[in-house]
Amino acid sequence: MDELAAQVGRLFVVGFEGTTAPLYLLEWLAEGRVGGVILFARNVESPSQLAALTSGLRVVAPRPILIGIDQEGGTVARLRGSFTESPSAMALSNSNDEAQAERCYGVLGTEMRALGINWDYAPVVDISYNRENPTVGVRSFGTQGSRVSRYAAAAVRGLQKQGVAACAKHFPGLGNTAIDTHVALPTIDTPLDHLLAHDLLPYRTLMAEGVASIMTTHTIYAALDEQYPATLSPHVIQRLIRQELGYDGLVTSDCMEMKAIADHYEPGAYAVLGALAGLDVILVSHTRAAQEEAYRGLLAAVEDGRVPLARIREANRRIEALLARYAIAEQPNLQAIATPEHQQIVLEAARLGLRAEQHKPLKQPIVWGEGVAVVEFASVLETEVLESGGATGLYSAMQQLSLSARYVALKSSEDDPQAWETAQRLAREADLLIVVTRNAHLLPVQQARATALAEAARDLIFIHARNPYDAEVLPTPHATIATYGDAAPQLRAALERLIQAEPTIQPLYYQQA
Repeated sequence: MDELAAQVGRLFVVGFEGTTAPLYLLEWLAEGRVGGVILFARNVESPSQLAALTSGLRVVAPRPILIGIDQEGGTVARLRGSFTESPSAMALSNSNDEAQAERCYGVLGTEMRALGINWDYAPVVDISYNRENPTVGVRSFGTQGSRVSRYAAAAVRGLQKQGVAACAKHFPGLGNTAIDTHVALPTIDTPLDHLLAHDLLPYRTLMAEGVASIMTTHTIYAALDEQYPATLSPHVIQRLIRQELGYDGLVTSDCMEMKAIADHYEPGAYAVLGALAGLDVILVSHTRAAQEEAYRGLLAAVEDGRVPLARIREANRRIEALLARYAIAEQPNLQAIATPEHQQIVLEAARLGLRAEQHKPLKQPIVWGEGVAVVEFASVLETEVLESGGATGLYSAMQQLSLSARYVALKSSEDDPQAWETAQRLAREADLLIVVTRNAHLLPVQQARATALAEAARDLIFIHARNPYDAEVLPTPHATIATYGDAAPQLRAALERLIQAEPTIQPLYYQQA
């Protein structure tokens, strides 16, 4: 492959299916046709398997490559189970301990680096303006720009001190939308002065902190560019990020196969528009056909002069600068994975970030056993686990703590007649009913069913395992626990609180500026 083709190829970071790399991807890496790989949960089976996978990707490449992953902590984490899971951003913010947040991200960074991963698409620095937002929620550090700035800076320090490039997302701010960019293209009418004063405050902070990269969002910001979403907008990348904010680090797209982009542009077109807008890396995370078309489209545009060669060289310079600091040459270290020290750090953070309120006394003390029933609206991520007869993370945590109760898991937003019948029976029969919700405020079926269960219960405790806003749309129970996310340490911390049966600690919405 000639040097021009290789320089174009380095702009592409691609994904694939399976726990071993397909032959075509290994060939692309060997040729220099792609600059790196993005990993998902579909690529992860165990620490040893993942270490072998990343080593195999690196060994075929003639030069250092990017290996990226979404490991935010909380809801969005591709490494679960055998790996250390961190609490969500909002839970870490609730801890009121920036050093603790930095330690948690340091744990994530240490384990990713030990597994051959050098780029984390975290932290999320969107400000959580809109409670109807289906994608941000507890992934955000909070509702105030100053608070988001401080805790995001702690996250960047934690990751980058351990040799993993951080990535602030989703520029210029995705907090004020109720549309998921995975399914549609949002438009935000936030005035420019508000964007500059609030949404961009965390980015300024992280740029000063030396954040290695920034990810743009597939959203139209009318005050900046009425035609193109931020990912494809020269006004957003070239003018705002580069000229006005003076940032010279790497800028990457979010996945170009999300419907906000893919429904409006063909792969060859979005690759060209993205490069012209100023992207240094173009993520095409899923299908080989889209990856091939995007690459061919950009290469042809460079060859015929529609995309200046200088733009490609500029992107290569930034990629090389990032890799000069974060490239991995050392062998994997599986001894660094899920150590007792790591587990203790994240559990303590989960305990600090949890909130509990007792609204009225229980009719009788909690006595675990047949008199306690737990009904869990399970995570969408756990649907396949349920269908195969496996246990959810909450049930596993109950077993680890030797908590005996009658239990049933419901799918969060789908009809499940047999499980629902069981849940209703448990609600009527139990002395104490514990209902675990996940974003009931956004899911009418879940909200209605949680309400029906509450009305049938004698003693009732809600555990809100995602956004705490569920408390606003459901009946008042005897007690409420809000975890601000459902990573393993957060679920354990909630169960510990039930064992302790402590009274009011802090209001659910406790946040400081």
